[in-house]
Amino acid sequence: MTDDVFTFWDYVKAAFTHKYRLPLLGKMPVNQMTLFAVGVLGMFNPGFWFLGAAAELGYLAFLSSSASFQKLQQGERLLAKQTGFEGKVQAAVAALSLESRARYGRLLRECGLILGIAPPTGAEGLGTLSDMRAGGLNQLLWLFVRLLTSREVISNNLSQVDRASVEAEVDRVRERLAKAEKDSALARSLQATLDIQIKRMENHTKALSSLEVIDAELERIEQQVSLIREESAVSGGPEFLSDRLDAVTSTLGETSRWMDQNAEFLGTLGGSDDLEAAALPRLPQVQTTAPPPPPPPRARQKG
Repeated sequence: MTDDVFTFWDYVKAAFTHKYRLPLLGKMPVNQMTLFAVGVLGMFNPGFWFLGAAAELGYLAFLSSSASFQKLQQGERLLAKQTGFEGKVQAAVAALSLESRARYGRLLRECGLILGIAPPTGAEGLGTLSDMRAGGLNQLLWLFVRLLTSREVISNNLSQVDRASVEAEVDRVRERLAKAEKDSALARSLQATLDIQIKRMENHTKALSSLEVIDAELERIEQQVSLIREESAVSGGPEFLSDRLDAVTSTLGETSRWMDQNAEFLGTLGGSDDLEAAALPRLPQVQTTAPPPPPPPRARQKG
């Protein structure tokens, strides 16, 4: 079973384990409890086994083919994916520095103004927008969190490297290597050390370049959200907002792919799947009950 597509057997398995809400008891696996009871009764009269098997097949066939039950399963999976993604965002934001969290909070409030809602302002409320129209904006917010996370990882790594010291070490090793006998054990050791130091310099240069890209992307997202808010205040209308968000989110793929390709270096979290999860439509209310099962077949009465 894939993450997005149900097969018929998936519905059958869901029907087998489906729980019904019972008064005073909460959700209970009624079907499995019934099968257990039938199994016990069948030990005294095997006829119950045949009757239970027929009833179970009828129950599974009826419930798994019910359109409302299928929609219920799809909605529950969607809700679980949304809930998991929301928790991931909360954890990622909580791991940021105070400065980065404040920056994310400002962007979150800007997005809320676009939709005409007021997202929570406390630290515990720095997640995603719960509005059903917020798919595109949540994609922006998630990418913003990823960029902030990468920025802190790179900044931390850069703070631990003294470029001048590394360059001085490279010059020193080169001088020693020039004086060492060629193809000697000392020359090979010095060459290996030189290669390591040069690689450190290359990583430092790449980190600085990546940091510039990240800062530019962070600023671009902030400016883009501000522009959307200003334009939506003037133009208004859900159609305009939808068109503007579609145009903006279509540009997110390139940035997300760049981060995925450099994930090992950037220390990024998430990926394209999470970007898609951010755009999932919200379900303000998901049914929690399935259609009632068909009545069990009645035993024939002896004439």
